[in-house]
Amino acid sequence: MPRLATAALAGTAIEFYDFFVYGTAAALVLGPLFFPTVSPLAGTLAAFGTFGVGFVARPLGSVLFGHIGDRHGRRPVLVLSLLLTGAATVAVGCVPTYGSIGVAAPLLLIALRFLQGLGLGGEWGGAVLLTAEHAPAERRALWSSFPQVGPALGFLLANGVVLALSASLSEAQFAQWGWRVPFWAAGVLALVGLWLRASLAESPRFLEMEDRARVPIAEVLRDHWRLVLLTGGALAVGYALFYAVSTWSLSYGTERLGVDRSVMLVCVMAAVVVKGALTPVFALLSDRYGRRPLCLGGCAAAAVWMFPMVALLATGAPLLMFLGFLGAMLAFITMFSVVAAYLPELYEPRVRCTGAAVGYNLGGVIGGALTPVVATALAEQGGRVPWAVGAYLTLIALLSLGCFALLPETRPVPAAVAEPVSG
Repeated sequence: MPRLATAALAGTAIEFYDFFVYGTAAALVLGPLFFPTVSPLAGTLAAFGTFGVGFVARPLGSVLFGHIGDRHGRRPVLVLSLLLTGAATVAVGCVPTYGSIGVAAPLLLIALRFLQGLGLGGEWGGAVLLTAEHAPAERRALWSSFPQVGPALGFLLANGVVLALSASLSEAQFAQWGWRVPFWAAGVLALVGLWLRASLAESPRFLEMEDRARVPIAEVLRDHWRLVLLTGGALAVGYALFYAVSTWSLSYGTERLGVDRSVMLVCVMAAVVVKGALTPVFALLSDRYGRRPLCLGGCAAAAVWMFPMVALLATGAPLLMFLGFLGAMLAFITMFSVVAAYLPELYEPRVRCTGAAVGYNLGGVIGGALTPVVATALAEQGGRVPWAVGAYLTLIALLSLGCFALLPETRPVPAAVAEPVSG
C-alpha cells in the first residue's frame, strides 16, 4: 500500500501541476498576451474563460477514460491520461502569442486547454480507484487520501516554479518567455510519472469482476443519474473554494489591491501547505466516524467563512490574507479528504470508474469552471471588499450542503467494498 499510494500521489501531483500552472498563468499573464485588443478586465475574464474550458472537458474525459477503466482496467487509465495531459501542457508553452499569429493564438490555447481537461478527467478516477480497491476497508479513506494530497503538491510545485521565475526575472522577461518555462517542465514531470506507474499492479477488485459493463456511461445515466447529480452538486463547493483562493484571489490581489505577485503566491501556497498536511488526518477521522459527517461539517464551515475570507483578503495584509485562505482550505479539505473513498463506495464496481469520475468532475464544472470568471465580474461591481463574491461562494456552499444531506453514509465495513447505492 505505501508504494501504491506513493505512485498514485506522485501521478496526481504531476497531472494537477499541469492543470494548476495554467490557472496561475491565466491569473497573471495570459490576458495581455493572448487578448491584447480588449481592456485589462476583459482580458482577464477571457483568460479565465479559457481556464474554464478545461473543466468543461473533464466530464468528457471521465466518460472516455471511465470506459477504459471499467472495461479494460484502472491501470491503463493512469498511463494514457498522464501522457495526454503532459503533452498538452508542454504544447501550451509553445503557442505563439496574439502578437505573432493573431486570433489563432487564443484558439490554440483553448484547444490545448480542452485536451488538458480531457486527460485530467480520467486521471482522478484511475488513481483513486486503484488505491481504494487495494486498500483494507477499515483504512480505505486513509490510503485513498494520498491521491488527494497530490493536487496540493501539484499546486505548490506549479506556483513554486512561477514564484522562483518571478523573483529572478524582470517583468518584461517573465512576460516574454519566463511564463513558458513551467509548461515546458511538465514534459520532464510526465516522464517521471510514467516511470513511477510502470510497475503498478491492476486493481484486485477489477480482476475479480466477471460481468463488466458494455457501455458504462449508459448504465450510469440509466441507473445512477440521481447519484451523479447529487455528487456533482455536493462537490461544487470544494472546487469553488479552491479556485477562488488559488486563481481568482491572485488576480484580485495583484490587479485590484496592488499586492506584489510574490506576496500573493506565498500567502496562497502557505495555506495549501497546511491543507495538504492535514489531508490524511481528516481521512483518518472519516475511517472512524464516517464520510457524511465530515462532508456536512466542511460545507457548513465554508458557508460561515466566506464573508470573513473576502474581508480578510480585501485588507491586502499578508498575514490576514493567509488566515482567510487558511480557513477556506480547512473547510475544503474536511470534505475532499473523504471523497476519494466516499465516491467509489457509492457506485457498484462494474461502473465505478465512470460513475465516480463523472460525479467528481461534474462538481468541477459547477464550482470550478465559473468561479474565477463570476468572482472577477462580481468584484468589479463592488467596492474594496468584494461582498458579492462572498455571497456567491456562500450560496454554492449551501447548495453542496443540501446535496450531501441527501447522500447516504458508506461507513467502512469489513468487506472489500461497501454496499453500492443505486441512483
